[in-house]
Amino acid sequence: METSLLLQNLKCSGCKNAILKRISKLDGIKNIQLDVPSSKLSFEYTSHNALEGLRSNLADMGYPISGESNTIVEKTKSYIQCAVGRLSKE
Repeated sequence: METSLLLQNLKCSGCKNAILKRISKLDGIKNIQLDVPSSKLSFEYTSHNALEGLRSNLADMGYPISGESNTIVEKTKSYIQCAVGRLSKE
């Protein structure tokens, strides 16, 4: 199944690198595309569990789905992930 989600706190290529590195390792998620200007994440998933795992991983990183809680804690996590993503460009 294919879907797209809008992410919160997505700022730059550092964020993109961190997100792609982490979610590309998830089982059941493939053909991932992330557009920074629109904050749109598009992908294919094989099951509801794979989709929920993706949502959970994104929230843990500080990039909750649009409409979900976005406290200062999530925003802080996203800045940390952004810095990590900038440092670990491959």
